[in-house]
Amino acid sequence: MADGNRFFPAPRLILAALVAGALAGAVAVYVSESRSGNNNAASQVAAGESKDDVACAAKSERAKKVAAAATGEVAALLPADPPQSMRSLAFNGPDGKPMTIADHAGKTVLLNLWATWCAPCRAEMPALDALQKEKGSDAFQVVAVNVDAGDDVKPKKFLADTGVNTLGYYRDSTMTLFNDLKTRGLALGLPVTMLIDGEGCLIAHMNGPAEWSGPDAKRLVETALGS
Repeated sequence: MADGNRFFPAPRLILAALVAGALAGAVAVYVSESRSGNNNAASQVAAGESKDDVACAAKSERAKKVAAAATGEVAALLPADPPQSMRSLAFNGPDGKPMTIADHAGKTVLLNLWATWCAPCRAEMPALDALQKEKGSDAFQVVAVNVDAGDDVKPKKFLADTGVNTLGYYRDSTMTLFNDLKTRGLALGLPVTMLIDGEGCLIAHMNGPAEWSGPDAKRLVETALGS
């Protein structure tokens, strides 16, 4: 990747994000997932809220194995504790029609939420695009969902200006998707990224940006597909 697309050092990323968030009226927090959120998810599964969650919870060892492969530039990725069903997560597809994670059944998905006012989100979009271009297949897909309020003009212009043309244009202008993940204790700010298996189970997740086009990310994807 060219130097212009590389990530800024972490302190500058955080400062840029805070300034951008303040201007947009929505300051994002870029920190790692707290254990308390995971405990809340565990309580929900223990309460037997859904058969899907119970089935996903049985994948704890697999989640740990996959997350153990998250090293170097993707080391902030955490194993789901416990894995839970993401099948009902909803957003609009590239055709503008409503869809859910369940529509990607059989395919491992790297779900990423981004916004044009979020500086780290903007910085990692070319890397996500490159990952999709190299690793995208019938078995794996990057689903980057824009959560800007308003119409499609700004996000589409940003994608065009930065040469992001491999990723599908997924959208949720209502923030419902983000708030759903926040309620689950998974989203603390933007960007937030989740690795979801072909049965719609959350395997691993992270808050904050990463270098998704690098060798560490590719190795992670290969581990997720092979585990």
